[in-house]
Amino acid sequence: MLDVCLLGCGGMMPLPYRWLTSLMMRYNGSSILIDCGEGTQIAIREKGWSFKPIDVVCFTHYHGDHISGLPGLLLTMGNAERHEPLTLIGPKGLERVVNALRVIAPELPFELKFIEISANEETFAFEGYRLKAFKVNHNILCYGYTMEIDRAGRFDPVKAQELQIPKNYWGRLQKGECIVDGEQRFTPDMVLGPKRKGIKLTYCTDTRPAPSIAENAKGADLFICEGMYGEKDKLSKAKEYKHMTFYEAAELAKTAQVKEMWLTHYSPSLNYPEEFMAEVEKIFPNAKAGKDGKTVELQFEQGE
Repeated sequence: MLDVCLLGCGGMMPLPYRWLTSLMMRYNGSSILIDCGEGTQIAIREKGWSFKPIDVVCFTHYHGDHISGLPGLLLTMGNAERHEPLTLIGPKGLERVVNALRVIAPELPFELKFIEISANEETFAFEGYRLKAFKVNHNILCYGYTMEIDRAGRFDPVKAQELQIPKNYWGRLQKGECIVDGEQRFTPDMVLGPKRKGIKLTYCTDTRPAPSIAENAKGADLFICEGMYGEKDKLSKAKEYKHMTFYEAAELAKTAQVKEMWLTHYSPSLNYPEEFMAEVEKIFPNAKAGKDGKTVELQFEQGE
């Protein structure tokens, strides 16, 4: 199960009713943050979630509305006596940008590990899941992210018995471990069926529509995508500043054949995104207007 919370869905500036861009995911005791706009730690508090399990913070790019909340978050983590390392992932320049922001948080009781993305696409493996960064089309270097949780095939106890595999090894084989017992070697493929469908989430913001987005979001259970403008007459403005309209995001969701799409990163001038959703749903029926605190639990498919 993957817990997903859109902490903030605003772009450019925080508003009294809308926090800046940030997404938080929880899986197997670990938390992942994508972007950290001003007010992110307040949004986490409002949700009732904790800072402590945050192991990874990813950045799409280094405009202020996506990273200005980081110094305060680091200070809060330090004041909570965190000692575990924190991994930061982002475009080239990550360490330089973060260290500049840390002028107000120079001493932390934990290590910062920097991973700078060096290619158009790059995948990072963590305990139980993978994060893939892919380049999008903004006016500065910017990346989207896909999180994937794989699911092993079903364990076959009959086959395990036929192969005379001791029962005390069954659980370890189910977890993907290879076991050597004297001259015997037992591997997961001996007792597991074909891989089952896992969980996939794709997040992108601050970009024009790009083939890389549809390719990386293909078949996602949840696609969270920028919709800067709902007004159809704002298309020229979206093109000028390298952003997207609701309708362009819906076309991407349709092309990628995702299960569900949430819109996010609204313009400060867009007060009621829900007003435009009827037209968006004509393009992609399972589109939702994101809002601060919007949450879902993504589950593995039943019966698999």
